[in-house]
Formats: sequence, C-alpha cells, structure tokens
Amino acid sequence: MAYANDIRVAGFNLTERLNALRSAMADRSTKNKVYRQTISELNALTNRDLEDLGIHRSMIKSIAIEAAYGQK
Repeated sequence: MAYANDIRVAGFNLTERLNALRSAMADRSTKNKVYRQTISELNALTNRDLEDLGIHRSMIKSIAIEAAYGQK
C-alpha cells in the first residue's frame, strides 16, 4: 500500500511539495501585508507630511510595491 509520503513527482514527494506550497503561501501573505500596511500608512499622511518626505501622493503605490516585493 502506498502512502502519501511515498508518492514522488519530479523528485519531490507529496509532503515536500505541500510544505513548499505552504511556505510560498505564507511568504506571499507576508509580502501582501507589508504592501497593504505601507499604502495605509502613507495614505494616512497629509500632503504636507508627504511633501516633507519628498513623496508625491501618486508615488504611494510604487513605493508600497518596492517595500513589499523589492521591485520598482
């Protein structure tokens, strides 16, 4: 009788693949939380505060993407 741990696909057994999927989902969730929090915090600032930081309101989304995902 075959167990789930003995099923091999592309060099990884089912348990390893599920653990990798769980890890990827947790990583994605963490990055998304950083993105949403960054947008929320920057949107809460006044235009004057943003200006003092050298940020225009139209830059908030790109700043959040860079903060969360490391991309421009």
